[in-house]
Amino acid sequence: MQVFVGADYRGFERKQEALKYLAKGDYTVVDLGAYRYHEGDDFNDPAIAAAKAVRGNREARGILICDSAHGMTMQANRFKGVRAAHCDSPESAKLAREHDDANILCLSAHFVDEAKMREIVDAFLKTEFTSLERRARRINRLDEREDYD
Repeated sequence: MQVFVGADYRGFERKQEALKYLAKGDYTVVDLGAYRYHEGDDFNDPAIAAAKAVRGNREARGILICDSAHGMTMQANRFKGVRAAHCDSPESAKLAREHDDANILCLSAHFVDEAKMREIVDAFLKTEFTSLERRARRINRLDEREDYD
């Protein structure tokens, strides 16, 4: 499985920890930046890169890390075929995969320490989507393009 990992400056340190941890597993890991700590950089660039890398690729997952995980989640979910989930526990990561076929995990560097990150990442990467008709139908509706007033 390919795993694309990105962070802004607030998630940079946790991303480095994630890269080391993932290197021990059976994954092809791709670092999408930030490649150095640069205070004030934008979360948008790594989130966009991860979204483009995973959409349409059933064998790929993304992991994005920023301060709260909110900005990364919002940015990634703007792409058709992307289902980014902000998870703060192994249980939420498991449900994001089982029920919603999430393909990007968004983590908060502020609220998730390294040990918890490992647990969440493991749950996310090792859990398969439980395909049921109703779940597939709901997921397909996520990509509908309509203007809501």
